[in-house]
Amino acid sequence: MTAKIELKGVKKRFGPKVVLDGVDLRIEPGSSLVIIGGSGTGKSVTLKSVLGLIRPDEGTITVDGEDVTHLTGSARDRVMRKFGMLFQGGALFDSLAVWENVAFGLIQGRGMARGKARDIAIEKLAKVGLSEDVAFLSPAELSGGMQKRVGLARAIAADPDIIFFDEPTTGLDPIMADIINELIVSTVKDVGATTLSITHDMASARKISDRIAMLYGGKIIWQGPTDQIDHSGNPYVEQFIHGRAEGPIKMAVKA
Repeated sequence: MTAKIELKGVKKRFGPKVVLDGVDLRIEPGSSLVIIGGSGTGKSVTLKSVLGLIRPDEGTITVDGEDVTHLTGSARDRVMRKFGMLFQGGALFDSLAVWENVAFGLIQGRGMARGKARDIAIEKLAKVGLSEDVAFLSPAELSGGMQKRVGLARAIAADPDIIFFDEPTTGLDPIMADIINELIVSTVKDVGATTLSITHDMASARKISDRIAMLYGGKIIWQGPTDQIDHSGNPYVEQFIHGRAEGPIKMAVKA
């Protein structure tokens, strides 16, 4: 079976700093993979490389078997139509009503008529548990959890094949985080999308994934089914998932 997304030997450095040092990753159609790892380990760079926002120095990235590593212009736009994205912190436009945020890609990216786009936005908001009256509020009038729901509605607005989740529970209390995780699982199942997420929240990683990969030292040092992560036998994974100060991962601490 052709992988939905595959990275082979992907490397990226910024000046002297090596961020990705040969990342190999395969995501099967319909699966949900979560990349875990500490801050600054290259999770976001990996995501941005797949999206074409960052170009790798070496390696290849394929989507549905097509090499997208060096695509530009209309070819890149065509591939990007397969993706939906839930950004860290929601990333909503304060100057736009909620429905306009949800429909932004439909109107700006696809030239859809505003009336039709508004109807779709209201439909997607309903899927994430928000009523029609919320559609006409501004993002500033919403709680953090509601903003995250709006971000999820925007991510699924165009019925994407692939959805990326960037730290989906950041800034939420544990109960709201669990609600958002449940919503992600049910929404993804409803849409039938393949998902790639990055997070350092292990509760979220366990709930929304069927596979987990750990990024450390610029490489994927472990990957496997979610239910096997507690038996990884990898000391780096063990330290990370249990949040231990002692172990092979050394955190830089400024005096």
